Amino acid sequence: MQVPESAAAAHQRLERLRVKEHPHCFVCGAPAGRLGVTFAVRSDSSVEATFECADLFQGYPGKIHGGIISSLLDAAMTQCLFARGEVAVTAELAVKFKKPVLTGRSATVTARMLNDYYPLYVMEAELLQDGSVAATATGKFMHLESREPAR
Repeated sequence: MQVPESAAAAHQRLERLRVKEHPHCFVCGAPAGRLGVTFAVRSDSSVEATFECADLFQGYPGKIHGGIISSLLDAAMTQCLFARGEVAVTAELAVKFKKPVLTGRSATVTARMLNDYYPLYVMEAELLQDGSVAATATGKFMHLESREPAR
């Protein structure tokens, strides 16, 4: 019987691959001029992060730019793959905007894997603000390099 992997072990793998594969990522990178979003692995193997919706990221006044929202959703799916030891690039991204994401408050982005058709992964993500879904995405990601062992 295989023992389920801990979220802590998956988070360590996520961080290792993030540093190795995405050191200058606009969303998850730390240097100045980047969003610096930090993802955590949840017990169900999905990932989650909170994003402060600053005026700097607005398109229309008081509303976060759709490109920023799309980037957050895409990055969440990538981070979910990192947590599984997978390095893949976005092959297809479909975003649905359900309501404006407002500045001056936080939003939460989550992602999970729907299917593993190695070398293709099907993912989904959503962005919530004030407890309701503001945007969703589905994505297909193509395997990029050798798998990192899960343990």
